[in-house]
Amino acid sequence: MSVATSSVVRGAPQEERRPDLPALTGMRIIAALLVFMSHVIFPMTAGDFDPATPFQDDTITQNLMWFFSPGGFIGVSFFFILSGFVITWSYRPGDSVRAYLRRRSVKILPNHVVTWALAMLLFAAAYTPMWGLPNLLLVNSFSPDSNYWGGANMPAWSLSSEMLFYLLFPLLMIPIGKIRESRLWAWAGVTVVAMAAVCLVTLSLLPDQPRYPGDPLSLTQFWFVYMFPPARLFEFVLGMILARIVISGRWPRIGLTPVVALLVVAYAATLWVPSPFSLVLVTAVPFGLAIGTFATANLRGRRTVMGSKPMVWLGNVSFGFYMTQAVVLFWLRPTVLGRAEYGVVGGTLLVLALIGVNVVAGWLLYRFVEQPAMRRWSRARGTGTEEARPQAVSTGSSN
Repeated sequence: MSVATSSVVRGAPQEERRPDLPALTGMRIIAALLVFMSHVIFPMTAGDFDPATPFQDDTITQNLMWFFSPGGFIGVSFFFILSGFVITWSYRPGDSVRAYLRRRSVKILPNHVVTWALAMLLFAAAYTPMWGLPNLLLVNSFSPDSNYWGGANMPAWSLSSEMLFYLLFPLLMIPIGKIRESRLWAWAGVTVVAMAAVCLVTLSLLPDQPRYPGDPLSLTQFWFVYMFPPARLFEFVLGMILARIVISGRWPRIGLTPVVALLVVAYAATLWVPSPFSLVLVTAVPFGLAIGTFATANLRGRRTVMGSKPMVWLGNVSFGFYMTQAVVLFWLRPTVLGRAEYGVVGGTLLVLALIGVNVVAGWLLYRFVEQPAMRRWSRARGTGTEEARPQAVSTGSSN
């Protein structure tokens, strides 16, 4: 272990720039791919918009839906926890709130505006109320009306939560920064208990009719536990506390193999545990352990597959990958192939092709929108000093 790495593991001064965490960047593409798979197997519908599935055989489609549907839900949860971790890791006392908010806004808003405009122009205007303005302004998820949180560039609903997290972070950092190091794990447990409480409130206090399609929850229950930004805040706070644990040097030595095995078990559990517990609660602890363990592995100089150059590259384009998926699945696919559906081989090749096309679309957004915006607007005026954090620890939302 190098001297620099050792000082970080034990708790380096917060004024110093902390090392990059490439494994966390690589992990992002896995979560984004889970979200994509949940959408490509059975695309979302809205109004008269009903895209085709890849497979002709309904049994294959239903089985794949059963297997991949949880991935869309838990992929979002992973990103919310990761977001809290990464922003706390990147935080340095002395940063102005204005500079911080500019960095975070520039990270997501240019991509959001471009993909919103593309979605509205190409296909979404036909079923999106109020010209898609609630989605554009990132307030749509605060409404229980599914016409709003499901309109325009549909996956961008999660940015409503991300923007709330960004706005609250400077305030949240005050009490979280004052937690004694010896009590950090206890407070991490409190956030998980709070997630369970949200589930119980959802089931006991909210109306259970009308039902959300394909889910035992009602539309209102699903909106509250999954879409409503304040209800998702505990995942972000969990990530913040876990980052403080790693910074303080109190993260236990956990092997990567047991963590990966726990993630597999947690995913399997989401297939059987009913909503709303399967949406966030089942995977919160495994995700948190994975993020902290991979981060600590980086700090100790251990190489991981997640931190390899290909995975880091994919992780860097994962936000663009997420933001362009609606255009690829709901406009490009039907425009090129119509409502064609295929057998096992053809459907599998189509899914792989759509993944490849979406990676390219995500790279184009990253290369020609996200990176230029970060270079142009994340610099302090008059200084030419870039305030953006390195890509290896940046994060975006997904789903």
